[in-house]
Amino acid sequence: MVRMRRRWALALLAGGASAAAINAEYFSGRTPAPRPSDVSVRQPPPTLAEENLLPGEPWWPKEGLPTTDDDHRQIQGYVNKTSILPGDSLDFHVAVNPAGRYRITIHRLGWYGGAGARTVYTSPELEGVPQEVPAADAADGMIACRWPRSWGLDVPTDWPSGVYQAVFTSVAGWRACTPFIVRDDQRRSDLCVVLPVTTWQAYNQWPKDRRQGKSLYNGYSADGRTDPELRAARVSFDRPYANEGIPSRFLEDQHAIQFLERSGYDISYATSFDLHSGRLDPTRHRGIVFCGHDEYWSTEMRGAAERAVAGGTSVAYFGANSIYWRILVDAADDGRPERTITCTKIAPTDLSAVTDETTSRWRDRGEPEQAFLGVQYNGVVDGRKSLVVRAADHWFWAGTGVAEGDRIPSLVGGEADGRSRGVKPLRDVRATILSASPYRTSQGRPQIQSSHIYETANGAIVFAAGTLRWTTALNSPTWRNERIERATRNLLDRIVERTVPPAQPTTPATPATSPATPAVGTV
Repeated sequence: MVRMRRRWALALLAGGASAAAINAEYFSGRTPAPRPSDVSVRQPPPTLAEENLLPGEPWWPKEGLPTTDDDHRQIQGYVNKTSILPGDSLDFHVAVNPAGRYRITIHRLGWYGGAGARTVYTSPELEGVPQEVPAADAADGMIACRWPRSWGLDVPTDWPSGVYQAVFTSVAGWRACTPFIVRDDQRRSDLCVVLPVTTWQAYNQWPKDRRQGKSLYNGYSADGRTDPELRAARVSFDRPYANEGIPSRFLEDQHAIQFLERSGYDISYATSFDLHSGRLDPTRHRGIVFCGHDEYWSTEMRGAAERAVAGGTSVAYFGANSIYWRILVDAADDGRPERTITCTKIAPTDLSAVTDETTSRWRDRGEPEQAFLGVQYNGVVDGRKSLVVRAADHWFWAGTGVAEGDRIPSLVGGEADGRSRGVKPLRDVRATILSASPYRTSQGRPQIQSSHIYETANGAIVFAAGTLRWTTALNSPTWRNERIERATRNLLDRIVERTVPPAQPTTPATPATSPATPAVGTV
């Protein structure tokens, strides 16, 4: 971040430009979109195919604009809802340091011919003032801002469902952002993409200033070092995301979004909280796609996913370490729903000690994630490793050209899943291990990564990628892999077409040889 600011300053000096010139271009270069009240006839949203034909432009970063850091908090903000329906109002809470003018631009993320986003709205010029970082709650460590409402937007009715980023830009040129999702609770899209907002917030260390910030992983010691003993047990959505405002591992979600919209699937979007609350009804979709790192799940979320599969709706997990921690979802102190999550990470002494308030690993409760996903988290990968193909004759790999034992480079990374001993095998399904990839954890332990798929007699498919690098292979200019793209399309095409497997399931897959899952934490 320091390097970026220095580059920006040097560019200004070398080019004879001024910050005022950059800001004048930025603030006057776009005509604000009409507010909904100015539109006499409400228009329905375009289809995603139509939406992606509209001209796009990259939403982040914009060349020449420096980004905010948590030491100075030049401009930062958050919204009052993680997801919203068209026609509803959204409130923005923004702090500007020092006080000054700013604008909010809103961008929908998608394909847009490779641009990756489209700018859909520009606010009027607004006045911002500094806001304090509140003290952490003495009991649970939660930091919840109570900043006043800075601006409100009535979300236009013609905005299609999607992932949106609100970008805050000060007159001095500083820039930060915060995401929100526009959902569509009524449309029966083929696929609904669920954004892992609970995991985003669990990792959010705001303010990342080596003094005050807390997440569900760490706090700061007196000497400025991260310390897991000082972590929060409860975190709030009423605060910005750290530094420039991009959530942890958001790029993996962005790769999934671009791939899905580029591939022309009929999709809508929702969040973890929409699954938790029941606003997302899985029966309205042929498949639910969990696109990124989706680690923190409530009982309501898991129950909804399991009922979806039992009812014939497929689910696909494009990450790893999914459904790892059980959380409690609560209202803010003023009663606004779904504004905090709690996870103490204290394992019960035995299963008899498990209660509704226990917030530990799901496997510590006697409900291992493998019992639903077919695999579960088994380590942090030391570097990037090849995915080693298994069951090359399975329909999942059709048309990819892979053979048994082929290696797909650099696909296993970040965190990985595998088959663990001691978990009862899935019953009455056709289960297949799609990879068996040896790797060593960051602690040096040998492990085996496995991608996994199973099909139920009622036509549902459950897929778990078992690596955090899957979506990178779908879209990244550097790591994009045609074999993984084709395999993923095979999966999604089968889900959309609802191809029903033979009524008589075969014997469950034999687990790949793997050491027992180590009792290691997740990062």
